[in-house]
Amino acid sequence: MDFDRLIPVIRQLALEAGTRIMKVYDAPDFAVKTKSDHSPVTEADEAADALISAGLRSAFPDTVLITEEQADSHALRATTFLIVDPLDGTKEFVQRRGDFTVNIAYVEHGIPLRGVVYAPAQGRLFYTRADGVSVEEVGGVAREICVAKPDNAALMVVASKSHRDAATEDYIARYAVKDSRSAGSSLKFCLVATGEADIYPRLGRTMEWDTAAGDAVLRGAGGKVVRMDDHSDLLYGKVGWGNPFFIALAPGVDLK
Repeated sequence: MDFDRLIPVIRQLALEAGTRIMKVYDAPDFAVKTKSDHSPVTEADEAADALISAGLRSAFPDTVLITEEQADSHALRATTFLIVDPLDGTKEFVQRRGDFTVNIAYVEHGIPLRGVVYAPAQGRLFYTRADGVSVEEVGGVAREICVAKPDNAALMVVASKSHRDAATEDYIARYAVKDSRSAGSSLKFCLVATGEADIYPRLGRTMEWDTAAGDAVLRGAGGKVVRMDDHSDLLYGKVGWGNPFFIALAPGVDLK
């Protein structure tokens, strides 16, 4: 993959999808449907997916595309692919809480090498440059981001806003925590990437399209994402596209 070509394309598609999403978000009302897995979907999900998919297929016709909103793509298998969640955090979107994102990632041999995460309601844009370094762009100016050096006696924790359950609380209780916050969607990865948090544990169901872009941004900022069971790297391209429980963290956090 030519990363010098990839990054401008996925960055622009994320921004354009965000504009489409916000048109629906700012409307007085919008319809919410339920998919076969009982998760919600809106016209914003579908419009963003159509825009991103068309753009990626036009720019990279020979690269396999996996996207949440196209079930037929879930049967595809590849070692190199693009993976998309056009609107991650639909529950946050429906409740108008602002913590939703557009996610596009490029995966090669199990590793999300490049990605973009855009939170249009918050105006926060994160992506990996062609050289693999992660940045946050504000007002058209991109600045490099880097995970913070953790203080294991006073960790900053971020956890899911919609899925923070007793098991998550029990896991967090293993650590010496200075403060914790809740956030929705893939923004949690980005908060670790910028040093606003040290650790993000996820004990619950996620899919690869939920995590790949945020994982790429975190890796590019010096962080990592590991499986909770054996602390090995979280890998992509798994049959069924489901993830095990995982932990996103800054290096130096003493895992429990």
